[in-house]
Amino acid sequence: MADENIKRISVVHPEQFSQSTSQTAGSIRKAAISRAQGVESALWGGTFLVEPGAKTGIHHHGEQDTVVYVLEGEAYVRWGEHGEASATVGAGDFLHVPAWLIHQEINPSSEKPFRWIVVRSTPEPIVVNLPDEVWE
Repeated sequence: MADENIKRISVVHPEQFSQSTSQTAGSIRKAAISRAQGVESALWGGTFLVEPGAKTGIHHHGEQDTVVYVLEGEAYVRWGEHGEASATVGAGDFLHVPAWLIHQEINPSSEKPFRWIVVRSTPEPIVVNLPDEVWE
């Protein structure tokens, strides 16, 4: 008889990733480490993709801290009360987005998407999409 309380390692293959997670216009999030994939964890993990020349809507992640590893491509990230701060990140970089920080990701490439590995500090992703006028 199997003990359901025994801890185990979970493996989630790419074909098991799910887009049935909170989304922001201009991007595609796929959940990998989440309850929907049968993984009980204090964290959420997945992928994030922005196509060439696209940008996300302005948003924040509520109480969640977010850690990102840039897997491929380059992104221009804006944040702040009026989007006045920015940084460019590329493959191999890590990025930390503090809880409640309003931000936007922009793909400056006309040819290559950018893809991130994302880990969030709670088991379900929080995505609060804001109107573009928030930075006007």
